[in-house]
Amino acid sequence: MPENEKPPLPNDPKQSDPPTRRAKAKMQEDEQYVPVIIKRTDESRRHPDDTLEQTIEEGLEQLNRPSLSLFISAIAAGLILGFSAMAVGVVQTYFAGAEPSLLERFVTALVYPLGFVVCIMSGSELFTEHTATAVYPVLDRRSTLRRLFRLWFLVLSGNLLGAFISALLLHSAEPVIGAAVGYVEVGHHLTHFDSLPLFVSSVLAGWLMAQGAWLVMSTPANLSQVVCIFLVTFLIGLGGLHHAIAGSVEMFIARLTSPEFSTSSILHFIFFAIAGNTVGGTGFVALLNYAHVRRTRTLEDEQEQ
Repeated sequence: MPENEKPPLPNDPKQSDPPTRRAKAKMQEDEQYVPVIIKRTDESRRHPDDTLEQTIEEGLEQLNRPSLSLFISAIAAGLILGFSAMAVGVVQTYFAGAEPSLLERFVTALVYPLGFVVCIMSGSELFTEHTATAVYPVLDRRSTLRRLFRLWFLVLSGNLLGAFISALLLHSAEPVIGAAVGYVEVGHHLTHFDSLPLFVSSVLAGWLMAQGAWLVMSTPANLSQVVCIFLVTFLIGLGGLHHAIAGSVEMFIARLTSPEFSTSSILHFIFFAIAGNTVGGTGFVALLNYAHVRRTRTLEDEQEQ
């Protein structure tokens, strides 16, 4: 190799086989401009190809992360989501006894995203993000299903443990917070539905959460990312959809507050919420995004040739 020629980078678009139209455009840019002087800016919406590549890199980083680091970060995420449960419990306590209204639902939806914003922007590992993010490297054949299932197990276990600890802390602070009535109301909402509606609701919530992770990757690192997180979790709260981890905190605190919630009802909720969130994130976001960004455009480029 000549001295002045750099070795190819592992994930260099120039080395992709076959290159997409976006990859070819980037190669032409690199040939026309000096990268040190002129570079592409991140202060605008990213091209879908760039978003996918960055998301794959993010997924690879998490898939290769040490197990203990993943698990501790996942515990932190479960703990932080307790603040969403607290906020919703306070709002529900305030509206307790009143007839259900649009105002109540709107205010609940406004406070529901708060824990999610803190959790995601802090970099903690949340299971419903990885139902899509960690799948992209597997679809691109840069990682294996074994590593994907390892990550899911560690993150999900850590999230649930953090959720339980958070519920214990909220229960201990109940004399200060004063949201016991609200916790019970939320618990009734989570256990009120049969398996099929619960599963479909969880699919929708998982779809929104995974789409939110994609939106965060496609926007610059500023206030717009917070807005993306807020929008998708606001919709989850407005629709009363079921999120496995936030819902687990709410179920745990409801059980600690009132004995009317059985262990079987908690397990029923957690099982169908996790299953639905996984299907929503993997099926409606990861597979569709990868198909329309990577596979479809590659086929179009091959046909043009």
